[in-house]
Parts: sequence; C-alpha cells; structure tokens
Amino acid sequence: MTSSKLYIGNLPFSTTAQELQDLFSQAGAVAAVDLVFDKFTGRSRGFAFVEMGSVEDAQKAVERFQGHSLGGRRITINEARPKEERPRGNFGGGGDRRGFGGGRRGGFGGRRDRDRNRGYRD
Repeated sequence: MTSSKLYIGNLPFSTTAQELQDLFSQAGAVAAVDLVFDKFTGRSRGFAFVEMGSVEDAQKAVERFQGHSLGGRRITINEARPKEERPRGNFGGGGDRRGFGGGRRGGFGGRRDRDRNRGYRD
C-alpha cells in the first residue's frame, strides 16, 4: 500500500461521517473523512473516502475492517485511486451549441428543429 487514503464501499445509506471517524480511529489517526452524497437528491451514495494519518495506519485499517459489518452490510475497503479527469459536457457530444446531440439535423433541440416547429423554412 502506498497511500493513506482509503475507499470505503457498500456503506449503509444512513452511515454518518462521525461513525466512520469513530470506527477507523480504532486502527490509528484519522486525518479526514469524506462521505459522498448525490448532488441532486442529497442522499448518501453508499461510499466514502477515509484518509488515515499514515500508510501504516491505513494498512492496519484494511486488515482490521475489511468485511466488517456496519449497519448490517459488509463494507469493502480498497486503496483510493486518483480521481480521473472526465470531459465536461453537453450530453451527447456534437461540440457545437445547437442543443443536445449537436450536428446539423442530429439530436434534438437545435436551431433548425426549433425553426421548423415554428413554421419557418430552411
């Protein structure tokens, strides 16, 4: 293990950051707990990241809590991977700003489709 940041999966949706802090502090110093929430619903997504004080503490936490039952669910623990860059975007490519899907007549919501629906000619 080369990192002190851990991915904790299969968490009950009711899990709090304080519960994770209390649990993982049994294995060593906890530097940070980041419980992940859905940005639209505000509900927990069922996973979190816990940063331990050292790589040794992280290793102890994995050994101690892998498969541990929390709220009736067996949690999984892995070394966290760096966040991948994902393209930001306009839902469906195209690259131009004519609506979803882009292109001349492709997709929906483009200027030509809008004008056609209003009775204008090409």
